[in-house]
Amino acid sequence: MPEHNSNPETAPSMPQQHSVEALEIAIGKQVRASRKRLNLTVAALAKQAQLSTGMLSKIENGQTSPSLATLTSLANALQVPVTSFFRGYEEQRDVTFIKAGEGLPIERRGSGAGHQYQLLGHTIGKPYNIEPYLITIDDQSEVFPVFQHAGTELIYMLEGRVTYRHANKTYTLEPGDTLFFDADASHGPDEILQLPCRYLSIIISEAVSS
Repeated sequence: MPEHNSNPETAPSMPQQHSVEALEIAIGKQVRASRKRLNLTVAALAKQAQLSTGMLSKIENGQTSPSLATLTSLANALQVPVTSFFRGYEEQRDVTFIKAGEGLPIERRGSGAGHQYQLLGHTIGKPYNIEPYLITIDDQSEVFPVFQHAGTELIYMLEGRVTYRHANKTYTLEPGDTLFFDADASHGPDEILQLPCRYLSIIISEAVSS
């Protein structure tokens, strides 16, 4: 099992592209589209909404953040709900897509001949860490290390059979079996019963502030 608190340098950093500026642009596009549907000029809409033409122009071009009162005035003048101005805006969310066999190889205690650890994703900027790994064991001769780290862990068996130890108990895992446990206790493969072994290991823990 990979040791906790890994932070691979190759993990992608995903900037928040949809910021306040993106919201302003989205609102502006919806205001302009609604105005054009009613065949109103900028001056005509500004007069109905009791705004200056300059302010309305800035709103439509995404150059300012209109207040709720301003948006309400525009919505009344355009005969649309205020919520319609937020259509087309969707806050950017982190996403990781991994093609089969392309997980990021990770070197961890216990990795080596016959042991492969592939990181399948990593949370970014969250108050918690979620680290999903695909672990493959295809060498019977390796000595299996014992792991112990903060957080909670879920193992889902995909292929093979293994006796897995958690604290002072062992569990025989076969394809489709899951083991969900407190990772503060010592744990790790105890005996390989059928090779190759493949299983998902998902580690959930509180993020450590830098």
